[in-house]
Amino acid sequence: MVLNKAGKPTGTPAKPRKGKSAHIESKRGVKSWKEADDWLRARGIEDIECITPDLAGVPRGKMMPTSKFTSNTSLSLPSSVFKQTISGEYPAETGDFRYDPLDGDLKLMPDLSTLASVPWETDPTAQVICDIVDKNGQPVAYTPRSVLRHVLELYEERGWRPVVAPEIEFYLVAQSEDPDLALKPPRGRSGRTIVGGQSYTIAGVNEFDELVDDIYDFSEKQGLEIDTLIHEEGPAQLEINLRHGDPIELADQVFMFKRTIREAALNHGMYATFMAKPMQEEAGSAMHIHQSVVDAKTGKNVFSNADGSPSEAFFHFIGGMQHFIPKSLVMMAPYVNSYRRMAPDMSCPVNNAWGYDNRTTAFRVPSSEPVARRVENRLPSSDANPYLALAASLACGWIGMVNEIVPGSPAEKAVNEGSVDLPRGLLEAVSLLESEPYFARVFGQDFVDTYAGVKRGEFETFMRVISPWEREFLLLNV
Repeated sequence: MVLNKAGKPTGTPAKPRKGKSAHIESKRGVKSWKEADDWLRARGIEDIECITPDLAGVPRGKMMPTSKFTSNTSLSLPSSVFKQTISGEYPAETGDFRYDPLDGDLKLMPDLSTLASVPWETDPTAQVICDIVDKNGQPVAYTPRSVLRHVLELYEERGWRPVVAPEIEFYLVAQSEDPDLALKPPRGRSGRTIVGGQSYTIAGVNEFDELVDDIYDFSEKQGLEIDTLIHEEGPAQLEINLRHGDPIELADQVFMFKRTIREAALNHGMYATFMAKPMQEEAGSAMHIHQSVVDAKTGKNVFSNADGSPSEAFFHFIGGMQHFIPKSLVMMAPYVNSYRRMAPDMSCPVNNAWGYDNRTTAFRVPSSEPVARRVENRLPSSDANPYLALAASLACGWIGMVNEIVPGSPAEKAVNEGSVDLPRGLLEAVSLLESEPYFARVFGQDFVDTYAGVKRGEFETFMRVISPWEREFLLLNV
């Protein structure tokens, strides 16, 4: 019989120590390695997944026995992991995109505040999100958590603290092994294939009651807080809204929610996809980001004056977003498919306009009390890496506040018809990211060079694929 460090058989929870119940009972996060050891032993955790988001937001990392995790074991990943395309290929070196010739190790540094269970595993398993540092213990600037953390440090230097609340849309689709077949909605509990036209209906959500129950159950066991869940416009398209909070914590939650929702869907014989445009004639999936900024000392919303009117900082934040987000759009729309979502006359804005409670604008100001005044960025798609989408959105607002950029006039009518006022494709968006000198400061030059190189590599991979449109219209006509 194998015993754990508490002298109990593996998988048998140890009794909590006296005076330690608070951190042992925590569903998400502890403050020290000692508390982590208590937390893991109390649950009889056998294995732990040490994960980190790559540039695409895919969890990468290592799994190990709990005893090794708590014994100060050094964890490493090759640096090339963070320069892979979404298809797992390594792009050619171009421009300033370069590999470490030795492909040296980068270290995984567990963030114990993210320690949580893995509720879909049959054996007692935990997970922890890790930061990435180099051999000297310094943050690796081009990794997603480091990019977002650097943007938050810029806010901190000014005495500000951003607050965000993401909304994540996704589709449930029937399982298929053939990538050449169009995706189809799954069957609901009624036994019928789901169709559209069920926006905000409770019946639409009820078609997937058991799946939704699993999502709530898995989330509760991980300490993830869902604010609301709704049925969106497309067939079997759902949306989860998260409670507002710290950007790193919310990016972590989106990172974990995506994984959680996929696992819950698999348990019910279907896929959950966060593709921006999974079905040709249906609405795309967004990751809307609500943003406000508070004074770090007082906690007061700097977007509102004492009399409740909108402040200059509020308008400057919008001005920064209007001017710079089109140039950083590739961090919010990272794939060729992302730009299929951005089409005129669809539910996605195709402009850089702003307005009060106007959903046709890129930047919507919802109706609210002055204390809750915020700006909703409606451009990011749900395929975006949450760390990078938040970093880009907040950085553009910060640039506007620091440089006092004045926005255009608010749109008072629908502005989502006609031409697209944003980058129309991936390569154009990559070039705009590289061309803006300010981004080297707010994101770091290493990140800009690395991200641009990976995105160009992904575009070249896409160009090797012949589409049905080409076969249909070019085969016999040209």
